[in-house]
Amino acid sequence: MSTLTQAMSLTIGSSIGKKVLVALTGAVLAGFVLGHLIGNLLIFAGPDAINEYGHFLQTMLHGMGVWVARLGLLACTVVHVVLTVQLTRENRAARPGRYGYDATIQATRSSRTMIFSGLTLLAFIVYHLLHFTLRVGNEYGTYKTTLHGETVHDVYRMVIAGFTWWPASVFYLIAMAMLCSHLSHGVSSMFQTLGITTPRTMGTFKNLGRVYAAVIFMGNALIVFAVWFKWVH
Repeated sequence: MSTLTQAMSLTIGSSIGKKVLVALTGAVLAGFVLGHLIGNLLIFAGPDAINEYGHFLQTMLHGMGVWVARLGLLACTVVHVVLTVQLTRENRAARPGRYGYDATIQATRSSRTMIFSGLTLLAFIVYHLLHFTLRVGNEYGTYKTTLHGETVHDVYRMVIAGFTWWPASVFYLIAMAMLCSHLSHGVSSMFQTLGITTPRTMGTFKNLGRVYAAVIFMGNALIVFAVWFKWVH
């Protein structure tokens, strides 16, 4: 084993190394969530806008781009979840009995919430991919439309059909609430782990996390309500 490989192994195996990886993968996933929302909001610009966006994603790098992105996001998700679970176990193991309970009760509750919301989100991601990406149990794969003289997938119609089915919409809103609970704490923790925050700016970054989470939730919920109340149809 080379010196570099050994150093990387020791760093990743340490508590600090795991926290840094959790923060970095969290940053990638948080950025994806915002980009995904911006793309989905194109539904308010009309069918052509969101269908063109969907077609661009599907044909980027001759169709390979979207799969590279999916595999990268999957890897980030797995690393993020696995290391978070490991860190939570290590933290609990380091606090035998009730020693230090009063001083760490807030952090413990936060960790438990993060684990629960994170695992719930993982289940949602699997469902979301099966529902919209792999189109299991539905006919979304047959939804086609014409764009600039070319036959493309009708993303606009698929989104409306998907959220018209209320069980999927309710599950989606619950998952978004979980996501925003996760983001509200996770975004500020990410900056803290990477050493960007100071005691003086901690409150600012906590508020940033709350605002970011609120924007993500309201943006995604707006799409669901738009379908329910037929603002888009």
